[in-house]
Amino acid sequence: MSAPEISVILPVYNAERYIAKAVESILAQTFGDFEFLIVDDGSTDGSLSILQSIADRDSRMVLRSRENKGYVVTLNEMLAEARGDFIARMDADDIALPERFEKQMRFLARHDDILAVGTAQLWIDPEDRPLRRFTPPLKHEDIDAAHLQKGEGMICHPSVLMRREAIEAVGEYDENLYGAEDLDLWLRLAEVGRLANMDEVLIQYRFHSQKVGWLQKDRQVRSAITAMQSAAQRRGEQTPNCEKFSNANLPTVASQHLAWTWWALGDGNISTARRYAMLSILQRPFDLTAWRAFCCALRGR
Repeated sequence: MSAPEISVILPVYNAERYIAKAVESILAQTFGDFEFLIVDDGSTDGSLSILQSIADRDSRMVLRSRENKGYVVTLNEMLAEARGDFIARMDADDIALPERFEKQMRFLARHDDILAVGTAQLWIDPEDRPLRRFTPPLKHEDIDAAHLQKGEGMICHPSVLMRREAIEAVGEYDENLYGAEDLDLWLRLAEVGRLANMDEVLIQYRFHSQKVGWLQKDRQVRSAITAMQSAAQRRGEQTPNCEKFSNANLPTVASQHLAWTWWALGDGNISTARRYAMLSILQRPFDLTAWRAFCCALRGR
């Protein structure tokens, strides 16, 4: 078989709630020349049976299941198996818009110097309700500065399309940097080429209580600090002040719901804002900030 243009890599672990929508959104792409590599990383829920039922009707899916080895190890396994000249990432809880690959391929064809391109996102809640539109920095210099100085991942990992030869030049994901393996890769890619984002929503990025940034924030922060410090050392630049990151408050369900209220309100998603304002009141009945958000949500502004 001839090699496809794109290899899509998707690690899956206990994602039965969202996996069907994620997979179907890739199979529905208007750009169809891709292979879809999926590794079930030892799921203990119904993820594998859902994946098998979809794989039976689409030959582009290459499904494999084995014991749990971890998210980053799984990513590297799929990178080694990929045959396409371009690597697209996808996560098991997000939704790609139909023209994502077509528009990203067109972008990279016009910009030979860009090694990886991400997109703007529509942030959604666990039930697909809209929270807010997020547009990251578009230019390389702004993206790289945010990565190096702020530790902020300004290329949404499940939205990215990358040139495989660029990944081969800088090396695979660092398995010691779980939670910031993408930030580390962006920093290394920026040292040999340029990064970009498209000012168009091409993915729905889901927030929920099982995300790494919620469950393992401490580990993610430590990994991000290591990635930033290593990049500064490689570049011969001043090491960024990481004290503010290590002292950051860990997220709670209540704090996330309050944040979602303001996000939705700011974007005009009033019904979503009212839902999470009410939940914030129930979770923090004596918190004035929760009551303020609740009042604003009721007024719709």
